[in-house]
Amino acid sequence: MNEIEGDRPTCPVEYTLKVIGGRWKVLILRELFPGVKRFNQLQRSLRGITQKMLTQQLREMEADGLIHRQVYAQVPPKVEYSLTPLGESLKSVLDAMHDWGEKFKG
Repeated sequence: MNEIEGDRPTCPVEYTLKVIGGRWKVLILRELFPGVKRFNQLQRSLRGITQKMLTQQLREMEADGLIHRQVYAQVPPKVEYSLTPLGESLKSVLDAMHDWGEKFKG
């Protein structure tokens, strides 16, 4: 395995896993591929995720440039999440993972 320079992996596969790794990020991406979702819609569709964890994951994904957070100036506040072009570019990666899983699952 390649050495890590600071926090940024030098291996492209390792970098990809760092960005989409963990239990929830791939599932959040899956939920956003069809289109824009609000926080509560995401939380309902991701059974078992806490509000704190969803907030953390969304913030990390926004910082990595995968999702866009749109806040509307209204009362009560309305916040929507969507994929950026970079986030959309992961669809083929996740489709390949899905196909592999379908083929090799027990």
